[in-house]
Amino acid sequence: MAVILDGKQLAEQIRAQIKAEIAEMGLTPGLAVVIVGDNPASRIYVDHKKTDCAACGIRSEEIALPEEAGEEQLLTVIAELNRRPDIHGILVQMPLPKGYCEKKVIQAIAPEKDVDAFHFVNVGRIMVGDYAFLPCTPAGVMALLDHYGIDPAGKRAVVVGRSDIVGKPQAMMLLHRNATVTICHSKTPDLGAVTREADILVAAVGRTGLITADMVKRGAVVVDVAMNRDENGKLCGDVDFAEVEPIASYITPVPGGVGPMTRAMLLQNTIMAAKRVSQL
Repeated sequence: MAVILDGKQLAEQIRAQIKAEIAEMGLTPGLAVVIVGDNPASRIYVDHKKTDCAACGIRSEEIALPEEAGEEQLLTVIAELNRRPDIHGILVQMPLPKGYCEKKVIQAIAPEKDVDAFHFVNVGRIMVGDYAFLPCTPAGVMALLDHYGIDPAGKRAVVVGRSDIVGKPQAMMLLHRNATVTICHSKTPDLGAVTREADILVAAVGRTGLITADMVKRGAVVVDVAMNRDENGKLCGDVDFAEVEPIASYITPVPGGVGPMTRAMLLQNTIMAAKRVSQL
């Protein structure tokens, strides 16, 4: 049976380390979370982030705008947060309602406060390996691999999914760690033929049960990034866990794997932003 990559436990350790570090800093990191509209899932995510911040000693500030506020008002709010010295990180909760240009909004955030690492400047820095922040989900995956002593160097890594916030940066991070990386997507013929070559397989598509046992190399490290709901409403990932666990050497559960790590990396990015300000 595979070793479970326990993101929940590691995230707890990281939060404890951050809390101790903040206590020694003499500076209270400030995170502004902007939410537009009343998307129920977004509200849950924002509340979780606020709870995490409170547990670590990070001051979180929520700015809630009605859906009809409009893009210009949102951009005005971001500009004000960019100027505030007590705010070190800015996060605009996605998705935004219809009528808002997400790319325009993201580019309005000052790169040094972009703790999601979605700004074009931060994306470019990831490409060349000279980055300040890393996107939280792929950074969480790398932290899990490191914690369990899984070195990507010299291994064949396959990332299923090419999103700007997970798939692409995940591939670059693995490449920077000397893995040989393949990115798969909806146009990849015979997906299983590619995934069966993976020593490290990262699934980040959002399709329940996409990765089955016959698609996984025996002894592979399997990381499931997705958060889906099955026909019974149960939270699950892209990987058929029951089928794949006996084949893999390591595997992440859903929930309790990458999800908690994503939230922990946001806290880590926020404290990093605050430390950079204190060193100026």
